[in-house]
Order: sequence, then structure tokens, then C-alpha cells
Amino acid sequence: MSDRKEFLAWVESRLRDAEIALHNGDASPRRAIWSRSDPVSVLGAWQSATGQQELHDLFSRLAESFSDCTSYSFDLIAADVVGDMAYTVGYEHTQASVNGEPRTYSLRATQIYRREEGTWRVAHRHADTVPDVEES
Repeated sequence: MSDRKEFLAWVESRLRDAEIALHNGDASPRRAIWSRSDPVSVLGAWQSATGQQELHDLFSRLAESFSDCTSYSFDLIAADVVGDMAYTVGYEHTQASVNGEPRTYSLRATQIYRREEGTWRVAHRHADTVPDVEES
């Protein structure tokens, strides 16, 4: 299997599963797929963080706010692997409760990954709301 195909299989399994778990209130799977080495960063649609401690705190806050994920999908637009670095660009579509209120929203998401000890890890995430799409 090529590096790209192996990476995309990881995105479609472990990464997707971690996002669903987070939207159900469990940050552990997301923490497990993030890099343990700095620099790490999130420029999020709702909150941002840099460094390990801020990242840990951010994931805890997000998990506390999310529950009842009924749908999550990732429409991949572009991805590539170059050595031990990779990226994805796409649209995330989520239906979950945020602070107890059911929500449906879409985000544009770009992530950068590092291969560390043979395992893909997220090193950076940038996400924002999709313009001209009404949130509910």
C-alpha cells in the first residue's frame, strides 16, 4: 500500500473515530492521535490553542460542551503525503449537541500531520465556518 493510501485509511478510520468520540463528549481518542511534540496548534472555529497544555485544556473544554453526535462526515478535497509530513483539506459536517442544544454545522478544516515513530499524529488544525451556510 502506498504512503498516501495508508495515510488516507488512517484518516478515514482513527481520525474519523476520534472526531466522533469528541462530539460525543470523549476527548481521549482525539488526544491519542495528536502529536506529543511541540509545536502543536489549533486555530479553531470557536477556540484556539498552542502547546501541549493549551491543547489538553482545549480538548477538555470541547468534550465538555459536545454530546449526542448523530452524524459526522468529512468531505476530503485534497490530501498528500511527503515523507513524514501530510495534510488534509476538506469540509466537516456535524450534527451534535453543543452545550445541550442540538446543532448542525459545517467547517472548512485543514490539518497538518507528522509521522512519529511510525504513527500519524496531528500537529496543526485550522477550522472555520463555511461562509454563506446558515448554522442551526
